[in-house]
Amino acid sequence: MSSSLNPKTTHYEFLGPPGAFAISVGVPFITYALYFGCSEASGGCPPALSLDALYQRALLALSDPAWWKGLWDTEATIAYFGWYAFCVVAWAILPGDTVEGTTLRTGGKIKYKINAFSTFLLALGATTGIVVRNGPEAFTFIYNKWVGLLTASLLMSVVQAVYVYAASFRPGKLLALGGNSGNFIYDWYIGRELNPSIGSFDIKSFNELRPGLILWVLINISMVCEQAVRRGGFAQVTDSMWLVVAFQTWYVADGLYNEPALFTTMDITSDGFGFMLSVGDLLFVPFVYSLQARYLAFHPIVLGPLRVAGVLFVNFLGYYIFRTANAEKNDFRNGQNPKNLKFITTARGSKLLISGWWGSSRHPNYLGDLIMGLAWCLPTGFDTPITYFYVVYFAVLLIHRQRRDDEACQKKYGKDWETYTKLVPNRIIPYIY
Repeated sequence: MSSSLNPKTTHYEFLGPPGAFAISVGVPFITYALYFGCSEASGGCPPALSLDALYQRALLALSDPAWWKGLWDTEATIAYFGWYAFCVVAWAILPGDTVEGTTLRTGGKIKYKINAFSTFLLALGATTGIVVRNGPEAFTFIYNKWVGLLTASLLMSVVQAVYVYAASFRPGKLLALGGNSGNFIYDWYIGRELNPSIGSFDIKSFNELRPGLILWVLINISMVCEQAVRRGGFAQVTDSMWLVVAFQTWYVADGLYNEPALFTTMDITSDGFGFMLSVGDLLFVPFVYSLQARYLAFHPIVLGPLRVAGVLFVNFLGYYIFRTANAEKNDFRNGQNPKNLKFITTARGSKLLISGWWGSSRHPNYLGDLIMGLAWCLPTGFDTPITYFYVVYFAVLLIHRQRRDDEACQKKYGKDWETYTKLVPNRIIPYIY
């Protein structure tokens, strides 16, 4: 493909190759650390050790070949790859509409098969059947095989990143504008090819919604089963556990049901698919986002009616902001404006909202996301800050995305963007940021 369609990348993100290398190592390290630093097997959350004793214990473990060997579990690896195969087969055989993505630089559009929600329902149905037939003990496998499953998902992430990087050098590939620097480490991490695929199987969109996102819910169900076994049945599962599982299941179901909305996101339209997205989708999402449920499995907390009501309010407030803000934007993009929202028209002909939720901040949907993230952490109480890792990490992630989006819009709209930012000065949180 011509150099005009695949220009050389001249601007680095994430501090360039050193940052890409650090994140590539750091993400798996953090995922393992959150388990070994917050688990029953390691003595609690955090382990009941002084910092010096914890440091010495970590050094001892890292220097012990048996510890490294313990990260691998053949049975767990087979189970994980079987799960991934299940998702691929479900994509292939379940019926679904076909939706076109945004127009590519080539002028063409990718056609996507929409059946992520059907795959989710099939997985839930199979899981429910296993639990009803055999009892909660039958689905504690994930809790007991945690480290092995984590390692298997990391292996899958690395394999996919290597494959798509190598495949991106085949003739005719459309590369991501940010992933064609020529530096192996950076391009492998950020993603060299924009839309890697095998036939009609689009690798990036598949990984974004199916294996990791649905597994997150299945992990949470396993944590419910683990707590039920320990406490004497599902009737004894704590209100805090049910809240976490209900909130996160609803969030996943909502995303899968609204699958077409994915195809206008930055991940799909502009980012390549490399280790950044593969490890994020397959490892980080299911094994880090489920931290609250895993913690409650071995550290049950009973909230009581008042605290349950407070957590519900926080979550529904976040969901209301998230959903109504997105509804305003989607209506406006589709040529509808039922609320008579104000907007400015740029020199390019694009229209930018300056009232409603999108007048209160440039990314009100991010605000809703953050409030929901806080609600997911609140049921774990305040005995440890580790269970609040998600909302802190998510805030950093969303701020980074906001800055990337603002930078792209500045280049796209020029002086019109400067006018817009004066009319809508708040980035995410009104009057604060």
